[in-house]
Amino acid sequence: MELGMIGLGRMGANMAERLAKGGHRVAGYDPGGPAREAAASRGIHPAASLAELVGALPAPRVLWMMVPAGTIVDQTLAALVPLLSPGDTVIDGGNSFYKDTTRRAAQLTENGIHYVDCGTSGGVWGLAEGYSLMIGGEAATVERLQPIFATLAPAKDKGWGRVGPSGAGHFSKMVHNGIEYGMMQAYAEGFAILQHKTEFGLDLHQIADIWRDGSVVRSWLLDLTADALKKNPTMAGIAPYVEDSGEGRWTVAEAIDLNVAAPVITLSLLERLRSRDDDSFADKLLAAMRNEFGGHRIKTD
Repeated sequence: MELGMIGLGRMGANMAERLAKGGHRVAGYDPGGPAREAAASRGIHPAASLAELVGALPAPRVLWMMVPAGTIVDQTLAALVPLLSPGDTVIDGGNSFYKDTTRRAAQLTENGIHYVDCGTSGGVWGLAEGYSLMIGGEAATVERLQPIFATLAPAKDKGWGRVGPSGAGHFSKMVHNGIEYGMMQAYAEGFAILQHKTEFGLDLHQIADIWRDGSVVRSWLLDLTADALKKNPTMAGIAPYVEDSGEGRWTVAEAIDLNVAAPVITLSLLERLRSRDDDSFADKLLAAMRNEFGGHRIKTD
């Protein structure tokens, strides 16, 4: 099958390369010249513009977008849709908010263009290990694109599937990332407790490695944690500042809208926000309160 990849950053380029190695002909576009040049060395046919990319594909065309969530998706679609024809398909493989996805799907349907949302998990390891794909869209369209999804997934019959109509794929990926927040926080807190028990002289990498086999908490995330502890046991040179890309916030907001208690995911998000406050007014005020009611000592800078 032939398709076009829009966005040749690390994730997009890795996916395009996996598709090319799987026998698909992949053309790619990125506004950055170096990204296009790098893609060409990986078996991807570079296009200098969206128009050139669309022109290089046979009808009905299939275009996969791997661009950051938000306005850039709408901007890309605004430039792309006039170049397309009824029957063409656009796949959004990024982390778009599912309500934006349902809106975009309705707009493209008016033009006779199919819109598929594909929540994609696998990160930098997806090229070798395959990607977990949560797909939303019309059943017939997803079935027609089955060879693409089967190639990107860990196996033809594993790690991918249509989970519902438009928006369902991105909704599933949103919740997936919320769960990821909670799992990461639990591992981080557990290893922090181990690290603070200094009289035992614990080797955190050794413990992580032991847990990887047979334990109840074994997971691929633990595998990655063990690897990180092996490379840098003390986390030297890493600032205690944790970003979030939005999916955790959306998950918490959705939990509130649905009246679903999600304390672990919510607190893991709040911990990420807390990590960014290197001069916490709240903590200073807490110390002042303790001094006021109990005369407890205040530690000065």
